[in-house]
Amino acid sequence: MKKVEDYIISIPDFPEPGIIFRDITGILQDADGLRLAIDEMAKLVSQVDCDVIAGAESRGFILGMPIAYLLKKPFVPIRKAGKLPRETVSETYDLEYGTATIEIHKDAIKPGQKVVLIDDLIATGGTMKASADLVEKLGGKVEEIVFLIELAGLNGREVLSKYRVESVVKYSGK
Repeated sequence: MKKVEDYIISIPDFPEPGIIFRDITGILQDADGLRLAIDEMAKLVSQVDCDVIAGAESRGFILGMPIAYLLKKPFVPIRKAGKLPRETVSETYDLEYGTATIEIHKDAIKPGQKVVLIDDLIATGGTMKASADLVEKLGGKVEEIVFLIELAGLNGREVLSKYRVESVVKYSGK
């Protein structure tokens, strides 16, 4: 029986020498791989008492939507700035070279709601830390953050140390 990591394509020296890019399109393009990845992530989320599933653009949408569907929970998108049509709250965070801003609809999370955040990969943890900050700005409580892949060598867990963090596949390097 195949494991999730069997569907991940490792591409050496991309985007620069010394980096191994972990490509999830091998999962997305294979029905068995996709089912396995979603099922494994959903197992982690199903153990958590939550009201809402939220995912960061764009791979957090791809993985978070079917998990929300399976668990009969609403899904909340967290998007790049300027993409949501109604009133939003925003959070700006640092990237390796510059900054990025993400937003959530102001009415997406109600005070006291318990939220699980979903994304494909944890590297430095910046995007999910900003996502968690948005949830908390709206009065929600982040119960867990679930990733398909963890690049442990980039220490993203440290940035998210106040949250419960789970990942399906863990790589020790970067």
